[in-house]
Amino acid sequence: MRRADIKDFFKAGHLGTLISAFLYFDVSFMVWVLIGSLGVYISEDFSLSPAQKGLVVAVPILAGSLLRIPLGIASDHFGPKRTGSVGIILTLLPLLAGWLGGNSLGELFLVGCMLGIAGASFAVALPMVSRWYPPEYQGLAMGIAGAGNSGTVLASFFAPRLAEHMGWHAVFGLAILPMLLTLGIFLFMAKESPKQPRPQNLVQYLRVLKEPDTWWFNLFYMITFGGFVGLASFLAIFFHDQYGLSRVMAGNFAALCVFAGSFVRPIGGFLADRFGGVRCLGILYGVVAGLMFFVSQLPLLPWATASLFLGMAALGMGNGAVFQIVPQRFQKEIGVVTGVVGAAGGLGGFFLPSILGFFKGLTGSYGTGFLLFGSAAFLCLGVLALVQRAWRQQRATSGLEISF
Repeated sequence: MRRADIKDFFKAGHLGTLISAFLYFDVSFMVWVLIGSLGVYISEDFSLSPAQKGLVVAVPILAGSLLRIPLGIASDHFGPKRTGSVGIILTLLPLLAGWLGGNSLGELFLVGCMLGIAGASFAVALPMVSRWYPPEYQGLAMGIAGAGNSGTVLASFFAPRLAEHMGWHAVFGLAILPMLLTLGIFLFMAKESPKQPRPQNLVQYLRVLKEPDTWWFNLFYMITFGGFVGLASFLAIFFHDQYGLSRVMAGNFAALCVFAGSFVRPIGGFLADRFGGVRCLGILYGVVAGLMFFVSQLPLLPWATASLFLGMAALGMGNGAVFQIVPQRFQKEIGVVTGVVGAAGGLGGFFLPSILGFFKGLTGSYGTGFLLFGSAAFLCLGVLALVQRAWRQQRATSGLEISF
């Protein structure tokens, strides 16, 4: 990107809102995957089976995916700043519960359900940014805001180290501090867009569910974001179980792979702006499918790590590419559509660790789970080609504006 383009980008929107949205999503995402990052410690404390390990780390993802829809509607109806402020305050509750409670498996599942409010921040942060930027900068702006999923890196890297010295319960208590800091910055710097739509009733918001394109975006994001967050939550357990790494070292390897997927999301958005979101997404699906097929063979640790690093990078760029396309198709309904599509992505993130854990318990190997995920990515490549053909026809007849 040229220097003039960068200046134009920052002039086109609101920098304080962009920073606030990124930080809100980043810290919330860190909190959302905290159970996954502490999964090795929690599994040892409760003597969990492989299937239980997958389920424990998947519960917060499921809760977050379901809560994205109401938060997306609330963002459209009440405004993202008000909705986000309430969301941050509510996120403090599961952190307190995990710090002071979480002493039984039932309590831990309850904490996981409550952590869903942190994962739902996606449905607030991205619409807040989207409404500030014109179409030519949607991919980059949404990519920067969406790069808040780098919170997974913070959780994967720091949570095991803190748990090693202080115990995993204390990590929940320490996470309250950055959450409070985020609340202060969000209240001070974030600003509602003048393009915020007028409130509508619930039936009007949910009309997008009748649009076929909504469901295509759900499928596409279920693979890209679902794959990213599912692996981010489970990789520490995978490296510990499959390769015998220590708890801290397994967290380091997981953080390395998650790092790749987190910080390339803006690159995916930028490339989608430049070369077309659909074209970029198709290439990335092919890359993900090939790499996951290779990982399913459970190669030596260096090869598995390199493949997962590249695979997470492709998934991260895929997230940016999907949300370069979504605002073009649903600009007025971006809040609720972000919630619905984000919910689908979260559901993908729930199923992936559950499938990996289930087949590990059933077959004794993680290979089958990775093979199924690679097959799903390959299937999406074919579906995308069919949808692209339909979009081309719509553009010719009705003026649909989607960059191919």
